[in-house]
Amino acid sequence: MAHVILTNVRPWGAAPVDIVLSGAEILSVAPAGTAGGEGAHLDGGGLLALPGFINAHAHLDKSWWGQPWVSYGGEATTQGRISHERAERDGLGIPSASSTTAVLREFLRHGTTAVRSHVDVDLGVGLRGIEVVREAVAGFGGAIEVEIVAFPQDGVMRRPGVLDLLDKAAEAGATAIGGLDPASIDRDPVAQLDGLFGIAERRGVGLDIHLHDGGELGAFQIELIARRTLSLGLRGKVTVSHGFALGELPADRQQRVLEACAEAGVSWATVAPVRTAPLPWRGMRDRGVGIGLGTDGIRDLWSPYGDGDILRVALNFARLHGLRTDEELAYAVELASTRAAGFVHRDAHDIVAGARADIVLLDAENVQDALVRSPRRQLVVAGGQVVVQDGELRV
Repeated sequence: MAHVILTNVRPWGAAPVDIVLSGAEILSVAPAGTAGGEGAHLDGGGLLALPGFINAHAHLDKSWWGQPWVSYGGEATTQGRISHERAERDGLGIPSASSTTAVLREFLRHGTTAVRSHVDVDLGVGLRGIEVVREAVAGFGGAIEVEIVAFPQDGVMRRPGVLDLLDKAAEAGATAIGGLDPASIDRDPVAQLDGLFGIAERRGVGLDIHLHDGGELGAFQIELIARRTLSLGLRGKVTVSHGFALGELPADRQQRVLEACAEAGVSWATVAPVRTAPLPWRGMRDRGVGIGLGTDGIRDLWSPYGDGDILRVALNFARLHGLRTDEELAYAVELASTRAAGFVHRDAHDIVAGARADIVLLDAENVQDALVRSPRRQLVVAGGQVVVQDGELRV
């Protein structure tokens, strides 16, 4: 079988190697100049090589990317954003396969090869958003992999019928179902969590709950989530997204909440937004509480920001949390790649034999240089396919 051989690249800034690709998989990694066998050779020119980036929290269905600029409107609260989105999305054709495709192209341009995307499921759109996202992903021929979280953006218990839609989405192949501020949106955290955990247990899917509530109210809900996760044997299958409260708690209270999450195997997804309290990342790392980075929405009715570059999100994480040393800066990049493998159900995600052939080449001295400059991606291989070359998309 003919292979593709990517020559003279520096994984994580280490000594140059040749990487042999067989289909969508990395077959072998050998010192530069030693890889044998037939196949097309791609000269890596001594560039820095990183695994493809993993976006652990996206909203592929919401964007107006590719359309004329949409001005920000509505109230700057969670409920205000929901109401504004519900009023305006149909007029913008949201969700649409074309806008989702445009966002996915930007993800690939910046080296993201795997995505966990929340997709709205509500009484207005039903399951159509999931169908739209799947249609867009199919157009890339396996280059980018997307896991779908069926997400009740408009609430659960306050919208009778949404639980049934989430159950249908799980039955139809969504890998997780979402929740939203059980206390402040539904004003009934026990009922929302009863419904969500019931579906997760019955359908064998994961949970990923958006939690914007801060302080003690947020901490109370995190503890509820951790206790239910533990009691139902769902360790490793539950994620809190955002979870701003964790960074706002006094140190002793924070430690108790952190211990509960560690015991239950609850992970965290963050977009490292400015003006929020830093997470206790060292305590999370040391206790095995997984952290994934995401872009959240990209140019949507919630925010005009976003360019699809998860490496910039890693930089935001580093700046928000005051990371300075080489080890800490490398850790931020790991959060955007190897350490996020579990969010997309991968056992391994790195430049090693047996891993999916997702590789990003950058003109950078080392990992730290790549993080702070976020240079353009010179080459992106996604599932064994060259999708970016000399910084230009080929898909």
